[in-house]
Amino acid sequence: MNFKISKRAFQSALNIVARAISSNSPLPALSGIKMEVEHDSITLTGSDSDISIQTVLHGSDEDCGLIVKEAGSIVIEAKYILEIVRKIDADEIELEIVDGSLTRISGMSAEFRINGMRAMDYPAIDFTRPSQQLQMDADLLLKIISQTTFATSDRETRPVLTGVNMKCNGSHLECVATDSYRLAKKTVELDSENHFNITIPARSLNEVARTIDSDGKIQIAVSDKKAQFWIGDTVIQTRLIDGAYPETERLIPTEFQHELTVDSRDMLSAIDRASFIKNEGISIVKMSANSEEVVISSKSQEVGSSVENLNIIQYEGNPLEISFSGKYVFEAIRVLSATTIKIFFSGEMKPFIIRNVDDDSILQLVLPVRTYS
Repeated sequence: MNFKISKRAFQSALNIVARAISSNSPLPALSGIKMEVEHDSITLTGSDSDISIQTVLHGSDEDCGLIVKEAGSIVIEAKYILEIVRKIDADEIELEIVDGSLTRISGMSAEFRINGMRAMDYPAIDFTRPSQQLQMDADLLLKIISQTTFATSDRETRPVLTGVNMKCNGSHLECVATDSYRLAKKTVELDSENHFNITIPARSLNEVARTIDSDGKIQIAVSDKKAQFWIGDTVIQTRLIDGAYPETERLIPTEFQHELTVDSRDMLSAIDRASFIKNEGISIVKMSANSEEVVISSKSQEVGSSVENLNIIQYEGNPLEISFSGKYVFEAIRVLSATTIKIFFSGEMKPFIIRNVDDDSILQLVLPVRTYS
């Protein structure tokens, strides 16, 4: 194996595939990046067995500057190759296998010799594209990810809640995330028809979001075992989470006794100011509402208290007092990207819903908190 390549293009591709590599890799070979060099392309692969990323650099791409002198393959420890390429101060980098798996990496006057691993020792990863496929605008996929993944659980006690459930029935796609205390639901109408019900790890979806760097279409392919996201010359493949996702539809209230319309920035600012007062590290915010005023408050025996009158657009219903996690409501409002929001309440100890008045496709639900003061 022997090739020359633009440092900028090579470094960018290495950074993308390296995101799939875990510091606690189950297999020694998975701590490395696999390089497969053909006569006019280089394929880079990184994986931790749960998520795999593969990207291709083409010799036909002028920005790539790829010149292949000899085909071949090697696996090099990710942390070493990333650091070496970053430190080499040159526009072009040359890689060559000089003896067995010993690899010479050079640029300008700098030269490194690194022991690699044989490509045949790298686990076989099946990147075959599943038959169920759909296409989605990049900005729409980014919205789905940003408006749902934050609500997934970070605890492994219920693994299925660490992912986003995507259920497609015909052209209607429903994406739901919950950690049992809050819920985010995004609905999308697609151009094509598919039928699947899968749960994708939030971490994998966040890597997809980080990889999308332009507008255009994203190709998505799914089976009952894996999902693939094709972004230009890069494919991100992820395992799916086993297990039945809970029936969340019955948790969403349909009848409401109170309705608050408010400027989202005013609500975010008020919650942010109230949230610095914490009880045992948790910010519990109390809201008292009637047709005359809405008051946001918080208090702690150790810290003190905060009280603020909220500028409201409209309030309908009887007086209401409700307490909630400041963090959960703040995050729910922030991802709505709304100027004006509506909050629907069914009662003091029942889940409440937050919506963007201009976008019915997204719903945020938060459970209230019981307080004894």
